[in-house]
Amino acid sequence: MKILHVVENLHRGAVENWLVRMLRHARVTDVDVDWTFYCALGKEGQLDGEVRMLGARIEFSPVPIGRKIAFLWALREELRRGKYDVLHCHHDLVSAVYLAAAMGMPIRKRLVHVHNADEGVLTCSRMKQAVLRPLIRRTCLALADGIVGISNHTLDTFLAGRPRREGMDRVHYYGIDPTAFFHAKGDRYSFLQELGLAADARILLFAGRMVPEKNPLFAVDTFAEMHHRDSRVVGVFVGAGSMEAAVKNRVMELQLRDAFRLLGWRRDVAEIMNYCDWFILPRPEKPMEGLGIVVVEAQLAGLRMLLSRGIADDPLLPGAVFRRLPLAAGPANWAKAAMDLRNQTPRRRQETEELLTQSPFDMDFALEDLLRLYG
Repeated sequence: MKILHVVENLHRGAVENWLVRMLRHARVTDVDVDWTFYCALGKEGQLDGEVRMLGARIEFSPVPIGRKIAFLWALREELRRGKYDVLHCHHDLVSAVYLAAAMGMPIRKRLVHVHNADEGVLTCSRMKQAVLRPLIRRTCLALADGIVGISNHTLDTFLAGRPRREGMDRVHYYGIDPTAFFHAKGDRYSFLQELGLAADARILLFAGRMVPEKNPLFAVDTFAEMHHRDSRVVGVFVGAGSMEAAVKNRVMELQLRDAFRLLGWRRDVAEIMNYCDWFILPRPEKPMEGLGIVVVEAQLAGLRMLLSRGIADDPLLPGAVFRRLPLAAGPANWAKAAMDLRNQTPRRRQETEELLTQSPFDMDFALEDLLRLYG
């Protein structure tokens, strides 16, 4: 069965990293899959080499998606040439463009995979967004053979009050590989030395893109309140994005430079998590996070978690040590909650691993479930 995945490009995105993770697991477990990735952005990404090594193909759109008609015809030509059995679209509402390109073609199954609840469309105009959203939503529902959400909240948001269609609209959870978390062997003391931090430091971790939808400034303010309560608390932020300068400026304003480290993009996040004490994700409450893989990862690392009400229940394993607070409670109350969490002990690593294998995030289960989507 030939599958065409339409993605942005094979770079740092959570969607693309998940797909490559599933492709890798299929190869390791000798599950035969015939996948091609069609990159709508038309440019190379960091994962291209691995994807080719794993035996999948990559096709780049010869025209930018902004040139909608030319883009549509280019994709249609690839669908004709490749004779694909399944078109798997990974661009939420914008998947309507991909479905339009496939109209009238002998494709057995057309899927729209919804990966977040942001409901973005390709225009900055709020008026155009308001007009386009219901139109392209109806297009997706009319032309797709199924709508797949990465969480209950994400799927129901996309359906916008419409009931789920039996056998067509369903949730599929990302498979999460725990290997890096359970086999992390780094030395916390050496990590602290590397960052120039005291041996008795207590680490609050923020890991994610430095963008408004992750709310990193609120995380800085919470860290400041925690540091005022306990001077051993330090902030370690991993990630990059449009708000890096704002984060650095806020740290300087609060005179916390000596207790703060901004590490940028890192490929050893699993190791870093194992050195930390708390994890914070203060996402704005509307729209909610689609799934929040990093929340599952934080549990695998045994972290105490501070979460906003913008994080749904889906990523929480039984026994998670966390507090979910409204942003309106303010950084001081978030800091108090963090200090209170010190009295709770996260599950042992072996217990967490067992819980993961019993969940829909388990890699074997997730791969089987993904292939079931294709019939």
